[in-house]
Amino acid sequence: MKAAYFHVLADTLTSLLAIVALLVGKYIGLLWMDPLMGIVGAIVIFRWSYGLVKESSEVLLDKSVKKPTLDKISDALSKKNTVINDIHVWKIATGHQAAILKVTSGEPLKSEEYEIILKSFLPQLSHISIEIRS
Repeated sequence: MKAAYFHVLADTLTSLLAIVALLVGKYIGLLWMDPLMGIVGAIVIFRWSYGLVKESSEVLLDKSVKKPTLDKISDALSKKNTVINDIHVWKIATGHQAAILKVTSGEPLKSEEYEIILKSFLPQLSHISIEIRS
């Protein structure tokens, strides 16, 4: 949705810049305004598209969480007598993450307790799947 918004905004902006440049060129005689406005429009579109690609690439490439955060989660769960066998955390949308967790515990916690621990380190978690083995 954001890409569509930027597309419409960029079309509008470049059209306005072109009209202004053509009018200035015709009535004031500054013929260099048209190429200048083309360059300005290209720079603006490049900056918007760079930000959009940077943001969307994290989702498209399943960007994971950094290792220090995963280590903190592992330490917090080990204090609860739980060992992480496997954990995957990735970005599923802007402001949303998902996690799949496989743990072994002698005294398993309720799934809600695991969720609270995970969300204390990863507040953007929207979806959590936990496999608990004892």
